Amino acid sequence: MSSTASGTYGTWRNWGGNVSARPARQVAPASVEELAAAVRRAREDGLRVKAVGTGHSFTSIAATDGVLIRPQLLTGIRTIDRQSMTVTVEAGTPLKRLNAALAREGLSLTNMGDIMEQTVSGATSTGTHGTGRASGSIAAQIKGLELVTADGSVLTCSEKENPEVFAAARIGLGALGVVTAITFAVEPLFLLTAREEPMPLERVLSEFDQLWAENEHFEFYWFPHTGNTTTKRNNRSAGPRRPVGQAAAWFEDEFLSNGVFQVAQWVGRAAPSAVPAIARISSRALSARTYTDIPYEVFTSPRRVRFVEMEYAVPRAALVETLRELRTMVDRSGLRISFPVEVRTAPADDITLSTASGRDSAYIAVHMFRGTPYQAYFTAAERIFTAHEGRPHWGKVHTRDAEYFARAYPRFGEFTALRDRLDPDRLFQNDYLRRVLGA
Repeated sequence: MSSTASGTYGTWRNWGGNVSARPARQVAPASVEELAAAVRRAREDGLRVKAVGTGHSFTSIAATDGVLIRPQLLTGIRTIDRQSMTVTVEAGTPLKRLNAALAREGLSLTNMGDIMEQTVSGATSTGTHGTGRASGSIAAQIKGLELVTADGSVLTCSEKENPEVFAAARIGLGALGVVTAITFAVEPLFLLTAREEPMPLERVLSEFDQLWAENEHFEFYWFPHTGNTTTKRNNRSAGPRRPVGQAAAWFEDEFLSNGVFQVAQWVGRAAPSAVPAIARISSRALSARTYTDIPYEVFTSPRRVRFVEMEYAVPRAALVETLRELRTMVDRSGLRISFPVEVRTAPADDITLSTASGRDSAYIAVHMFRGTPYQAYFTAAERIFTAHEGRPHWGKVHTRDAEYFARAYPRFGEFTALRDRLDPDRLFQNDYLRRVLGA
């Protein structure tokens, strides 16, 4: 069993603890041939099929009562092509193992999200992203895909081969087939200088366009019930490499960001009235720091405090207004929000159901500590996000359906038509896909 998604007596649970399923059987194929055979057998037995990575989605996108495919044996790098600057990896490879292996080869992805526990196929299929002025999601860095389709055959796609499948399958939601391998664009290993510092929310909002334009990667965390944020700017650097010292890394990233933060969440859950005071302390706990390191040491950080999350992409031009409305809602609501709100950006891309498809986007993520009631907060936030034509992250809590997505995504019909062709009998269907893609 994966260390992040648990299973006992046939029950599967996601990392956030808010989704569980009881599949009829679980399969861990050791090769593409075994996976294809498992798909064909499920079809013969009249069972639906879902693949699951580490369970980091907060939606039921991977849940099934049919056959659950675990890709933990489909790991590792198949090939590195230094001429075309690509790497092909098995679908079950965790991002952290890919990042470390690439670094040993003097290579790196251009951009990545802020955690690296997920498998490459799980992360890309749901649209996992970091923040970037000109560089997009992990899926936007894909150059080729291999997937097992509903009839058990193996299909490869790229810009040249099956381009219509490539346009959709990079963020395929598990609806088009089971991804077995991914080819990513890579580049020579580079250094990033990170500058992290507190900044008043009003300043961030009034200078947002400038902060975005001046930095390759800009993001910030706003602490509800306060006017405080923590900002992070990552830019390429000529070096030298100056990582965070071991003692400082332990104190800031483990003790404060995980240990003390965990205790603060427990206190806030037990005594909600204490949350605003905790927020004021939390927002001032981390001091400014600057360090230079290889990309995955800068982009990613450990996340040990478990939570439930909703995230929406709004047009980048609508970010400031959306965030002001969110702040007003929190201030007037009587809600007690102990988790910071995370804000990132991505450039427009050409992936059919990418949250950044066809438009420059800003992401606003709201979180609640696991075990704390989150519905009232998320419902109120979602009302604001959808009023700004927001598109929810496919792997995070939302209540939208196919009717909404048909309006939100100009190419929605293109995706569903392709699904009709590749999976006419809905072998890869589940309740989530029925809701978001239609029957």
